[in-house]
Amino acid sequence: MIAFLGLGRMGAPMARRLVAAGHKVTVWNRTAREVPGAAVAATAAEAAAEADLVVTMLADPPAVEQVLAAARPRPGALVVEMSTIGPEAVARLRAALPAAVGLVDAPVLGSVGPAAEGTLTVLAGGAPEDLARCRPVLEVFGAVREVGPLGAGAAMKLAVMGALVPAQVLLAESLARAPERGVDPAALLEVLAGTPLGPVVERVRPALAGPPPARYSIGLAAKDLALAAHPAATLAAAARARLDGAAAAGLADADLTAIVTSPTLRGAGRDAPARERPARVNPAAVPAPAGLYSHAVRAGGLLFVSGQAALDADGRVIGEGDVTRQSEVVFDYLEAILADQGCDFGDVVTIKTFLTDMADLPAYGAVRRRRVPGEPPSSTTVEVPRLFRPGLVIEVEVVAALPRP
Repeated sequence: MIAFLGLGRMGAPMARRLVAAGHKVTVWNRTAREVPGAAVAATAAEAAAEADLVVTMLADPPAVEQVLAAARPRPGALVVEMSTIGPEAVARLRAALPAAVGLVDAPVLGSVGPAAEGTLTVLAGGAPEDLARCRPVLEVFGAVREVGPLGAGAAMKLAVMGALVPAQVLLAESLARAPERGVDPAALLEVLAGTPLGPVVERVRPALAGPPPARYSIGLAAKDLALAAHPAATLAAAARARLDGAAAAGLADADLTAIVTSPTLRGAGRDAPARERPARVNPAAVPAPAGLYSHAVRAGGLLFVSGQAALDADGRVIGEGDVTRQSEVVFDYLEAILADQGCDFGDVVTIKTFLTDMADLPAYGAVRRRRVPGEPPSSTTVEVPRLFRPGLVIEVEVVAALPRP
């Protein structure tokens, strides 16, 4: 039996293909959804309880890590991780999973159409025996390319996206600047169609006629480049900054090709604003803010992350009165917000902690030392009479340095 975790734009058609191929499939999604012919589980753990293969197709590294921790695949099961999360996250998954649970990383190239048609390219990494075990299932999705040991598929996917996504952003900038030089954008596309950029031109051309259907969103593309871009000043890092600007302008859920119509590219160059406007950040991997605030704000090369508390998606306190449990949840949320912007705890410059009882400091400190390894950042810890929700005992905010484009 196959457990399929994650029914987003890509996951839903992939799960449907498994059902059509005759596999027994149980699906789970954070927001309940159905796939005709598949059983629907109420929890990730229920979906994975009897599964031989557990397939994940989720948004980002924190989502995959949290869902698999909750799923608890049984001994002898094989996890096939198909999201775009990077080799470092794959290594963390391997360390977190029991030795008796196998792991293959198999991200895909292609969007919603190929997912429905079974024409994706699957970049698979793992031990030969694990790849042989899951290859018949992977072939349901498209052509399988085995690229090396565990983590090789994730690394290859980032290398590919680090080239493909910036090419589309570069084309969008050229179209935005064309009128300044007296060049008709439509004529520019016709000329570029006859060059090696021809396939990219054909992909973005429909976006000029109106909003295209969202196959691969700007928000996800920005996330992928955050994982793929080298920390040095690279074209990929600059493209990611453009995508972040488009997302902040309200295009996060639009298809990547809509970058050609992004208002943030108009006047790119000599007429660009002297400073970048602050951008609000509210990743989907973290429960929505519990009040009138954003989870984080990008400004001046820094990421200011609001105080995080242990609340679930319905605003209920997690681990009421338990500082260790709440600290784990808080650092999960902080990690997800940082990762959404291409950062990790190594980029944090200061941490501010609010405790309702300073006697909880040793327990909190044990969690923090494990989650924030290496030389610690600057830090302030204070005791407060109470926090904004009864049962909360800790809140933590951070400031991090953003990768330089």
